[in-house]
Amino acid sequence: MSFRLPHRPDAGQSPFMISQLLDFVLHVDKHLQTFAMEHGTLIYGLLFAIIFCETGLVVMPFLPGDSLLFAVGALSAQGFMRIEYIIPLLMCAAIIGDNLNYWIGRKAGSWIVGQRWFKRDYLAKTEAFFVKHGGKAIILARFVPIVRTFAPFTAGFGRMDYRRFLCYSLGGGLVWVLSFTIAGYFLGSIPVIKNNLKLVFLLIIVVSVLPIVIEVLKHRAEAKRAKERGEGEG
Repeated sequence: MSFRLPHRPDAGQSPFMISQLLDFVLHVDKHLQTFAMEHGTLIYGLLFAIIFCETGLVVMPFLPGDSLLFAVGALSAQGFMRIEYIIPLLMCAAIIGDNLNYWIGRKAGSWIVGQRWFKRDYLAKTEAFFVKHGGKAIILARFVPIVRTFAPFTAGFGRMDYRRFLCYSLGGGLVWVLSFTIAGYFLGSIPVIKNNLKLVFLLIIVVSVLPIVIEVLKHRAEAKRAKERGEGEG
């Protein structure tokens, strides 16, 4: 496996792993292409596992989602994968992962939230996302990194009606996978995009993260104004 992280016993392992993860995200097309050439149909299992883990495991919000789907579409256009296989496969991975995450949140959410390693800031941002968008947040969250992983967990933790959640989950999984893979399939073959995929992936990441940044800035501004009003009244 060409992108496997080599063992580094030294104390600087964390920064090294982060740099390797960043390299994988920005060059996901090259890593997947190499894997497909070396391991053939195992690429389908790898892609299923990545999408399933990102959507199904609350401890895996850092895995590439949007850029991975775009790269998969582009590589399918080049003949490394079959688009008619990969789209339904990754839809299943996204939907199954979403539903697993929902039930983890519903059955074990209280215990998980109480753990020291749990990122409560991520949960707070996701809850704010739900407050703003309601049930359709399950669909919209598909296009927002981190929130995408925490949305089904939050829905389960908050005991959202499962049938309602399932409808949003099915719709979100279908739209998310279709939009990015089809975009990659048709746009990834254009020379200017094909030769600058790293910039395309960076743009996808920036656009995806932008809603989170805006919400954080708005929250801080509102908190600052509330504090100033409180001091003024005092």
